Amino acid sequence: MFLAETVKTKLMESEILVQQAQSNTKEQFANSPDLHQAVMNAIMDALSAHSTMSKQALDSAEVRAGLTRILLGPANLYEHLRSQQSPGGAPA
Repeated sequence: MFLAETVKTKLMESEILVQQAQSNTKEQFANSPDLHQAVMNAIMDALSAHSTMSKQALDSAEVRAGLTRILLGPANLYEHLRSQQSPGGAPA
């Protein structure tokens, strides 16, 4: 779960994901290529700090899929992104 929280924190910084979460259903958001690329980028960013867990995630689509399920489920990424304020200060 530690890796999921690290990845979630990084994903919460994404203006694109905030906008997509606010403009789409959870199912549409889950299928976003931007989400999948952002998860991969966040895992790579976490690699130096969490090399063993990150290596498992990078080496396995199944682990990445599980991580994405955790992010969309118990970690509430979608809900947190939807509640973010867009750069202008109002929800997108």
